[in-house]
Amino acid sequence: MSINHQKNIIEVKNISFSYGDVEVLKNITLDIHKGDYISLIGPNGGGKTTLLKIMLGLITPQIGEVKLFGKNINNFKDWSKFGYVPQKAINFDPLFPVTVREVVAMGRYGKKGLLKWLNKKDQEIIDGALAQVEMTDHANRLIGNLSSGQQQRVFIARALAGEPEVIFLDEPTVGVDVKNQEEFYALLTHLNTKLNITLIIISHDVDVISHQVTELACLNQTLVYHGEPKKFMKGHYLDELYGESARFVAHNH
Repeated sequence: MSINHQKNIIEVKNISFSYGDVEVLKNITLDIHKGDYISLIGPNGGGKTTLLKIMLGLITPQIGEVKLFGKNINNFKDWSKFGYVPQKAINFDPLFPVTVREVVAMGRYGKKGLLKWLNKKDQEIIDGALAQVEMTDHANRLIGNLSSGQQQRVFIARALAGEPEVIFLDEPTVGVDVKNQEEFYALLTHLNTKLNITLIIISHDVDVISHQVTELACLNQTLVYHGEPKKFMKGHYLDELYGESARFVAHNH
């Protein structure tokens, strides 16, 4: 997918946010374009998840403005354009007796409404979402019986079932082994380049994610860097993010 830098689909302007007396974000301005595959990186407490929740309308900044598809977030109604894959450990009980297909179907209810019946078209969309993440053969299995990597594919399918233009992912590879991480990142690249979905991902794995995405937004309360990963790797931004003692740990995979 070609990135359209003339079309801002998310505009964050002069955002500041505090939890009580603790300032988490300071004067953040960030544009996300149609077609971006962007990662938010930075230390714990640097404001990544807070910024993501602000863009999703889950929390309101004390200062600044957010626009989604050209509309102020307070007037934005078409939330079906966005999919959200939260941190699995916080939002999922692996013992809950629900099948893979039922989990993916939840994405359709998010688009249609909880009290609406799913029709033939909805079922076809669910089938398509399962196929995109290569989980068709597991549709009738209980999700708690899957590996962490397979579960994350199901959560991606749930987001896809809502037919979003943008998907947010909050540290989706936590607890996923290296082999499944490689397959998961290949899936995300497919979603971005073949299905034309804009991706915004929070990650702590700076070395790996910098080889996957088209842009990095580096946060440590302020926006330390926003641009191409190659320029970040060549610069001295790592010290600003993590301190002068920080070093990359290379992952040969």
